[in-house]
Amino acid sequence: MRSIYNVYDQVAGLIALLEPQKVAALRASDEMQSRFDYLVNKLKSTQLEATEKDELDHFVVMERLFRLAKIKADAQR
Repeated sequence: MRSIYNVYDQVAGLIALLEPQKVAALRASDEMQSRFDYLVNKLKSTQLEATEKDELDHFVVMERLFRLAKIKADAQR
């Protein structure tokens, strides 16, 4: 049975097949970064609503996925 981590690894591998410079340049939009920062700051000061917690969890998963893709792309140089 495959774990979700195998799926993330496969997706990161596909992203890493792009040109290394393009992978390295991947960044969240200003709007996305602002929303992430807002959720993190809110988490530090109060409790997040369930939907906000879910949203933050997805941000974290995506950040880890793209970080893994960047590592894989760098290793292919």
